Order: sequence, then C-alpha cells, then structure tokens
Amino acid sequence: MLLKIAHTTRYTYDAPVPYGMQQVRLTPKTRASQKIIDWSVDTEGGQVQLQFEDQHRNTVLLVVFEPDRSEITIRCTGEVETSDSSGVMGEHRGYAPLWYFKRTTDLTRAGRGVKALAAAVDNAGDDAIAQLHALSTEVLTRVAYEPGETHVSTSAERVLEQGKGVCQDHVHVFLSAARLLGFPARYVSGYLMMNDRVAQDATHAWAEVYVKNVGWIGFDISNAISPDERYVCAATGLDYLEAAPVSGMRLGDGNESLYVDLQVQQ
Repeated sequence: MLLKIAHTTRYTYDAPVPYGMQQVRLTPKTRASQKIIDWSVDTEGGQVQLQFEDQHRNTVLLVVFEPDRSEITIRCTGEVETSDSSGVMGEHRGYAPLWYFKRTTDLTRAGRGVKALAAAVDNAGDDAIAQLHALSTEVLTRVAYEPGETHVSTSAERVLEQGKGVCQDHVHVFLSAARLLGFPARYVSGYLMMNDRVAQDATHAWAEVYVKNVGWIGFDISNAISPDERYVCAATGLDYLEAAPVSGMRLGDGNESLYVDLQVQQ
C-alpha cells in the first residue's frame, strides 16, 4: 500500500521565546514492512541544527528556535510504501540490546495494579503470542479509550487506577505488564491510516514485543489488532519519552498553544 502523509505541528507562544530547541522524531523508519519513497521536513521559526540516529535507530532532528520568535512550525510530507506482515516485524536491530527493553521507566513502573493485570494473563501456557494477545485484550477491558483524562506524564499505574486513557496510556500499561512477564517490549510512535477519515488529531501509538524464534511483534491495544499495511512506524523507545514525535525545552514564562493538522491517505 502506498500512503501519503501530510503532518503540520505548530507551537505558538503569548510572549517571544528567547531560546528554545526541539527534538523531532517524525521520519519513518526503513524496515521490512515499510519503505520511504519520499520524505521531507520543513521548519518555520526554527532551523535544523543537527540530524542524528539515536540508540533505537530513530532519525532525530534537533531544531533550534530563531531568537525571539512567538511561533514555530514543523511540516512533514511524504509517501511510504507499506506491506502487511501480520504484525511481525522480524529480527532485532539497533544499538540497544534486547535486555534493555526489559527495563522499567517512571511511566511503566509496575505496581499493585500492573502486577494484578499480569497475573490475570499468566496462565496461557507456553504460547507466548496468545498470552500477549490476551494481555492486549485485558488492558483494553480495564482502560476505556477516553481522551482528555490523562497527559504524557501519566504513569501506567495511574492509568489503571483511573480506568481511562488514550493510545499512549494503553501502550504504557501493556509494556509494564509485558516486561513483568519477562518479555522485551517497546513503545512505537507513528502514523495510522483510518478507514473512515483522512484528517486526524494526532499521531498514533502501539507496542512491539520480542518473542523468541519469531522476533518483534506489534500490538495495537487501542484498536485490538496487530499492525497491518495501514501503519507507519516513525520512532521506537522504552516509553513515550524516548519515542515522542516532538519534545524539547525553552526559556521564558509565556504560555504555549499547540495546533496539529495530520492527514494520512492511500
């Protein structure tokens, strides 16, 4: 499938920003299920000072604000050719070893709630893939999809307590339990072509788990499926913070507003 993506992210401030910089992880990866045909990233109000590949083989652009700007815009456009691999991404690649993906983070630290969740699916026998699908189902059962109830720093334990969240929350809960069960697991940020619309409000998030003798397998907990040809992976990491589409810092006390325009279509 050939997917066309147009993604604009605009930050505006109610006071000029004396200094700021952002890390941008919006360039699709080259992997077995996807191939970049064309991709460009343009900025207004900032300059790309550096491009590098991090420990997850994410392409990272370091964008520095032009002095005293009150608006910065990042525009990504391109085409990606994808194929359906039934969620199987294959062998492990990258600089981080597999054991690294069993590490906990502040967002995925397992507490009483996650331990109870993992125990509920720890009876699937030797079928690791069936166990992980059961875990995905259990997360969606316990955490209803409801925007506006969480934010990027909400932990997996807190999400379970609230019983509400969005795709990134589903992923954090899933990752926490999967690691507790002994699996290397990682967060995936990227694009999803929806069947009922072209315009979207934000990028999407799902999980990948490494299963021995199979490789990395994707799980979209929010949609209760494994990724197919409608998915485009842009970045991976231990959690949202390592795979965030845009993250950074700035000086100044002004308030920030965010505008996103995203279109994904065949």
